[in-house]
Amino acid sequence: MTPFKPTPEQLAAVVAAGTLLPDVIAPGLRVLFCGINPSLYSAAVGHHFARPGNRFWPALHAGGFTPRRFSPWEDADLPALGVGITNIAPRPTARADELSVDELAAGAEALARKCGRHRPRVLAVLGISAYRLALARPGAVLGPQPDRMSGAVVWVLPNPSGLNAHFQPPRLAELFAELRAAAEKIA
Repeated sequence: MTPFKPTPEQLAAVVAAGTLLPDVIAPGLRVLFCGINPSLYSAAVGHHFARPGNRFWPALHAGGFTPRRFSPWEDADLPALGVGITNIAPRPTARADELSVDELAAGAEALARKCGRHRPRVLAVLGISAYRLALARPGAVLGPQPDRMSGAVVWVLPNPSGLNAHFQPPRLAELFAELRAAAEKIA
């Protein structure tokens, strides 16, 4: 499929239609990456982390999860590599701060059920602030968390959005690589 850039009208239609972005998930994944929620852009094109400037795909490759840099249009190929993608909240928004705490908490409950059904070894949440709010863990820090979610080890990484200037690509690559190395040791 050829990538396209959605128009403002198409983005507005995503909101009006309540368009949802399907998970890329399969049973027994090594790592299930969990974004905060889809961007309007990703929902419009039907692929995760599709907005130009999002650093998920470069970090995924630099961290050793993929043999080359994948594009968002190849997200369906990830389960064959033991990797999947979901979101805490399913509702697409222009910015994650448009989500309410209740929406994030409800999303965390749904995420726990999803982890129970699909049994990933590791759940990697992409966004420390959203993780703190969704799971009521105000003191959480990046890295492995003390509790599991439906049996999955929980690991928190920075949000790879291009809007998150606190973590530049080299640091994201290091953090993704640390997760990959840890996930390989989890049975």
